[in-house]
Amino acid sequence: MGDGTKHTDRPEGSGIVPRQPRVVVGVDGSAGARAALVWALGTAARTGAALEVVSAFPIDFYWTDPYLLDRGRIEALRSDTEARTRELVEAVRRELTVASVPGSPSVVVEVVVVPGAAAEHLVRIADGASLLVVGSRGRGGVRSTLLGSVALHCSTHAACPVVVVHPSEVTSTRPRVVVGVDGSVASRAALVEAVATAARSGAEVEAVAAFQLPNYWSEMSVVLGESLPELQHAVRRRAEDEVAEVLGDQPVVSARVVTVEGPVGDALVQRAAGAELLVVGSRSRNRLPGMVLGSAALHCVVNARCPVMVVHPPAEADARSAPATLAAAAH
Repeated sequence: MGDGTKHTDRPEGSGIVPRQPRVVVGVDGSAGARAALVWALGTAARTGAALEVVSAFPIDFYWTDPYLLDRGRIEALRSDTEARTRELVEAVRRELTVASVPGSPSVVVEVVVVPGAAAEHLVRIADGASLLVVGSRGRGGVRSTLLGSVALHCSTHAACPVVVVHPSEVTSTRPRVVVGVDGSVASRAALVEAVATAARSGAEVEAVAAFQLPNYWSEMSVVLGESLPELQHAVRRRAEDEVAEVLGDQPVVSARVVTVEGPVGDALVQRAAGAELLVVGSRSRNRLPGMVLGSAALHCVVNARCPVMVVHPPAEADARSAPATLAAAAH
């Protein structure tokens, strides 16, 4: 891991096995980061993945090479950050054990401590991982900002799926994984991840297809209004075909299609209320300067209260091969 100190907490008799799936999570002591760690550790426990917990410590000036600073001060900061991170990991592990989350005591956890800003370190460390998990806002976030810079950077630049966790959402008693579908490559990638997640947790997949008539006035407005049922039917049929194709030989996953009239971002946030996860595909080209998430994906990450997974299609992940999903890695 190059720039960081790594410490492994391995339950007795265990260790990282070859090709074991890996979940990476960033923590900084904020409420959002703690929620992200709870989510990540629970996911690792359910999937048999190893967990890498990444925490950054500050250096005096962002333009200063940490190796030119006082070595004793750097080591003290690194040691303190590592100790605090280990304490947090053990507190969350105990919390999940008390909550009877299966497998939580046996998850292999590695603590990685890095100097400086966390975002680029997280993207680098998560290369090849199954998931990268971050809180919606860290300790450094401006209170009025709904999405922190680390969450935005990771959602935009990481090649693997990124889950952004908000600290306050309470899920419904009926577990649901909500996913946006529209027939695109990004939508299909999101649907594949949604089905894999639902298969592991026993949740239902709710595939949401949003549609809108052209938003302009014309003398044909009456005709356009009459075409609404036909448009809705066509959207539903397309979404049902997409879901059926992705489900394939996984009939154990329950799935249903919901059509909603209106902007896709608003529709997904509305339908995801109380869900255990919202999955969205992003069409952003993360190599182009100035480009961030697609507008619908960004709207969901900012406004949805449940955890939001952002999935980039393989062709858009810096031309790298897409990492295997947790479901594939677990087989």
